[in-house]
Amino acid sequence: MKVVHFVNGLFYFYTVYFIDVILPIPLKQTFTYSVNVDEARFLRQGMRVAVPFGKSKVYTGIVYRVHQQAPTSYETKSIDQILDEEPVINSFQLKHWEWMASYYMCTLGEVIRAALPSAFLLESETVIRLVSKNNLTDSVFSDEEFLVYEALQHQSSLHINDVRSILDRRNVVKVIQQLLQKEVIEVEETVFEKYTPKIVRYIRLAPEFASEDNLQILLESLTRAPKQKEVLMTLFMLTAQQNKPVSSVQLQKKSNSNASVLKTLIGKGIIEEYFIQKDRVQYTGPEGADTKELNEAQVQALSEIKESFKENEVTLLHGVTSSGKTEIYVELISELLKTGKQVLYMLPEIALTTQLISRLQHYFGECISVYHSKYTLNERVEVWNNVLNGKSKAQIIIGARSALFLPFSSLGLIIVDEAHEPSFKQYSPAPRYHARDAAVVLGNLHGAKTLLGSATPSLESSYNAQTGKFGHVKLTRRYGDVLMPEIELVDIKEKHRKKRMTGHFSDRLLEEMKECLETGDQVILFQNRRGYSPFVECTTCGVSPQCPNCDVSLTYHQYKNELRCHYCGYHMAMLISCMACGSETLDTKGFGTEQIEKEVKELFPSQAVVRMDQDTTKGKHAYSKLIEAIENREADIVVGTQMLAKGLDFRNIGLVGVMNADNLLNFPDFRAHERSFQLLQQVAGRAGRTEKRGKVLIQTYNPYHRILQQVSVHDYDGMYKDEAEQRYQYKYPPYYRTIKITFRDRNYNKMRKAAVWFGALLQTRLKDQVLGPEAPPVGRIRNLFIINLLIKIPKEQSVPKTKEFIGKAVQSFHSVKDFSTVKLTLDVDNY
Repeated sequence: MKVVHFVNGLFYFYTVYFIDVILPIPLKQTFTYSVNVDEARFLRQGMRVAVPFGKSKVYTGIVYRVHQQAPTSYETKSIDQILDEEPVINSFQLKHWEWMASYYMCTLGEVIRAALPSAFLLESETVIRLVSKNNLTDSVFSDEEFLVYEALQHQSSLHINDVRSILDRRNVVKVIQQLLQKEVIEVEETVFEKYTPKIVRYIRLAPEFASEDNLQILLESLTRAPKQKEVLMTLFMLTAQQNKPVSSVQLQKKSNSNASVLKTLIGKGIIEEYFIQKDRVQYTGPEGADTKELNEAQVQALSEIKESFKENEVTLLHGVTSSGKTEIYVELISELLKTGKQVLYMLPEIALTTQLISRLQHYFGECISVYHSKYTLNERVEVWNNVLNGKSKAQIIIGARSALFLPFSSLGLIIVDEAHEPSFKQYSPAPRYHARDAAVVLGNLHGAKTLLGSATPSLESSYNAQTGKFGHVKLTRRYGDVLMPEIELVDIKEKHRKKRMTGHFSDRLLEEMKECLETGDQVILFQNRRGYSPFVECTTCGVSPQCPNCDVSLTYHQYKNELRCHYCGYHMAMLISCMACGSETLDTKGFGTEQIEKEVKELFPSQAVVRMDQDTTKGKHAYSKLIEAIENREADIVVGTQMLAKGLDFRNIGLVGVMNADNLLNFPDFRAHERSFQLLQQVAGRAGRTEKRGKVLIQTYNPYHRILQQVSVHDYDGMYKDEAEQRYQYKYPPYYRTIKITFRDRNYNKMRKAAVWFGALLQTRLKDQVLGPEAPPVGRIRNLFIINLLIKIPKEQSVPKTKEFIGKAVQSFHSVKDFSTVKLTLDVDNY
């Protein structure tokens, strides 16, 4: 844009530059800001800038493009500051994120908020300062105002969180506004850097003492300072031994000295200190070993995968449990690394990354970086920067679904292991993406190959493989030709009738457990429900304690002796008497992992029992400690939830017991039977993974159920055929696409009215493709009532045009004033 100024009879022409910025907020469009010529030359797509937005907020924005076209609808503001010297986001990422925003019907800002580590998204924080130090009388202030005023007398500024601490309350806006009106304080927005690099302090000998003569004189002069002399001798020894810099911590430890001795030597100019920036996560193990030799079936599968990759961008590897899929991945990775390209290895669970890292590091040494939410903010930023800069330590990335967002520049292979897992789907907040599908698109953008691996592929993946959209490779033999585990169904209805149950254990399960433990093998007991019991009931009046915020019963957790809601986190101490009738006849109903753990300890007091569920794996290293204990045979019996089913490789499991299969089957979801089959097959696959055939016992009230019969004979093809037929008949994926629209509000009537209005609007064009509105099984969570609409889109109908129509309907909905408080969310491919 050319601007003309007339000054002192002369015309001056100069060019005005603008940048389009993506802000990490849920708004559709980019925002334009003005920049000067130097800034325009310096800025590139993917750099971060701090920009003012609204009345006083400052956000971190991502530069989308630099141009000279001024916006017509508003006057531009100038940027506050440039935060990067080089872009932190590359063009591949922006293309991928634009696809994600378009496909999953959310905003680019929401994708960026989910994708970037929060350390990159600096937001301004409110800081208050004293305007003048004039001593005002106490009577001018209220009690709360005086507390803030007094605190500002002692320090120059207060962060808004400091004000909250001083007043011991969350909402402090009113107090700050009153002090502003009295012109006592001023408020400013300051941007704080969240990432702090790790700086390590090292020690070396001063250069002037490098010669032998000077060194001899120095040592003689220290005869009266034995501690200083000891530090010096230790420094010489460490330098000679390890041929690498000596850290101050290491030197103090080895010489049994302290920081003051080092300080004295630095003060005398005998030693020098210097600082080096280090990565927080480093591999210190041995160099990479040779890969294992593949058996005949694996060699055949590897060859078929390579052939499939010549024609298909995506290949499905359908390999039974313990068939050695990981070793095939290792071969593919080692071949690709020779070309210098990057590999993304995605897993559904953080627990799986723990076990896999040690296995892959054995082969690839320090080429591996790990990226998931259990890592600290600083650790994630370091991995991001290593991938961005193409460092050798970030050639192979192992991670959960968030690893998709990393700044790959030369991606050659994506492996999605356990590709059937529901954990790959993000349900909240937006973008509500499926990592498996997003990985396929990412691979296409980079020209990389994608391999989906699973023992029980999802119906969609199998359908795509059978219709020729994906390549298809089968691996039907277990490694070492070990037989698939023997699966036995135990009818607990019959066992109860014959009084052959001990707590929740049938006589068959106890018998097999004793036999397995006597031979020195380990036992897994699977119950897909954490806590002690799902609810507590008064046997006198039948009332059970409910969550005040959600429409669910409170779960009893014995280890904390409390009742807890698994939806909102509300908790209270376990009741002594009934809240309704006052009687002390409270009884626990149903059972979770805690109760199984307690019963096992009573039945097998001499055996070591561990529990693996969400309650026992909260810490950063909790997973690895538990897995290590199981691998080192420090645990004889492992009780756990579905965490145990997700591809973990334990070598000594002789028996798997499923405590109750029925609660998996009777779930109100069109995928309940498919998921039950997958989960039971996966948990069964933990048994007998070495020489000896494993055994699986599944306790059920309905042993003749079709899915359980198919599980017992490992009949995936039969399950696929039956389920696919039902999906076709009832118009569900993979034959139809689905979009779920959810409405939430504190007022039930308003929410229902909004859903009916929106449903009627959609039906004007989509007719009977719209189902609902219908309440979900849990109709209120966190004091918000919930209702759903479901849209089914047939294959022949244009998905983009349908989404466009839904988008316009959403705009109309937001323009209705009566529905302004109703929250509407869209979930594309909600399964």
